[in-house]
Amino acid sequence: MNQFVNATVFTGDEWLTNATVRVENGRIQEITTADNISTDITSSIDLAGDYLIPGLIDLQLYGGSNLFLNEVPTPDTVRHIYNSHAQNGTTTLLPTIHSTSLAVMQQAMAAVAVARDEDPFGVPGLHIEGPYFNPVKRGAHSMAYVRTPAEGELEALFSTNADIIRILTLAPEIFSPEQFETIKQLKHPNTLLSLGHSNATYEQATAAFDNGVPLSTHLYNAMRGFESREPGVVGAVFDHPTVRASIIADSYHCNPTTIRIAYRLLGERLFLISDALFANPPRPSFTLGQFVVHYEPDSNGPGRYVNDEGNLAGSAITLIDCVRIAVEQAEIPLTNALRMASTVPADIIGMGHQLGKIQPGYVANLVRTDQSLHTKGVWTQGVAIR
Repeated sequence: MNQFVNATVFTGDEWLTNATVRVENGRIQEITTADNISTDITSSIDLAGDYLIPGLIDLQLYGGSNLFLNEVPTPDTVRHIYNSHAQNGTTTLLPTIHSTSLAVMQQAMAAVAVARDEDPFGVPGLHIEGPYFNPVKRGAHSMAYVRTPAEGELEALFSTNADIIRILTLAPEIFSPEQFETIKQLKHPNTLLSLGHSNATYEQATAAFDNGVPLSTHLYNAMRGFESREPGVVGAVFDHPTVRASIIADSYHCNPTTIRIAYRLLGERLFLISDALFANPPRPSFTLGQFVVHYEPDSNGPGRYVNDEGNLAGSAITLIDCVRIAVEQAEIPLTNALRMASTVPADIIGMGHQLGKIQPGYVANLVRTDQSLHTKGVWTQGVAIR
């Protein structure tokens, strides 16, 4: 049994000071603030008052330090992506592919299936973002791939490894009612549909949320905005009683004020994603077919990726950076920002009983940070990786 002592622990529900967390066989055994000493301790780590928080959970990111899943859809790429982000405290993630061919989607699904079998708590599945988008709101996605499904394409997509797709982002207004019902019938129960890159009206978006779409992808970005006469997708998200929405808190995709407003309206139905194209350090440029982007550094922030049209094309951060920006710039309370990056996404993907909290029986995915939320140590299933 290992233990962490003198820690400021965020359990997922509350803060405990001068706490001890004991771990055995990759699971959390006990959290205590008492002075009782166990006689069965093989190692003890003194955190000197630093934060010990649940491992973060990122449901949308595309690459690691160098490799990009669309470019090289192999198990090694998935492992690289995971290792790159885990160093910063993201211990569970959904590798994401942007709009591409059916063949690349299937290769990515097979690659993630291998990684999931190796580490189901680290890589529980794949997020497919596109290609079934409204071209008007395609953002940085290549027009060569944005499309409605070809004949037989949906059947092929869901024919093998369908349970690997944990989130499928699409624009529901581009489908006929028959096509949309086909998606709902063919997809695995594990697959959550998410409305994104959509020019839907308020009525269309609300109908989708009422008809099998529980999520919305990167709120505000690549969706019909809120206006007085047409509330749009953003208005539908704000007005719906149950839909949950991801948001990119990188200081570029959303003004901090808009993040704060969304949080006030949605509470913990809002969750953080990094939308990271690359990270640690960001790759300076990238070309894949018509998808061409370059990194723009920023002395006042983490920098960003843009394409040749000047459109944002993903971030250059990891999820702990989003938490810090949400707290420091959007003025979201630390407790809530941490939940939006751990407890809430764990619940969304159906793993809230094992991940996203520091409680007995939970997987010992743990992150040590200083008071400024800079990562100082990471443990996955109780094993130190940083």
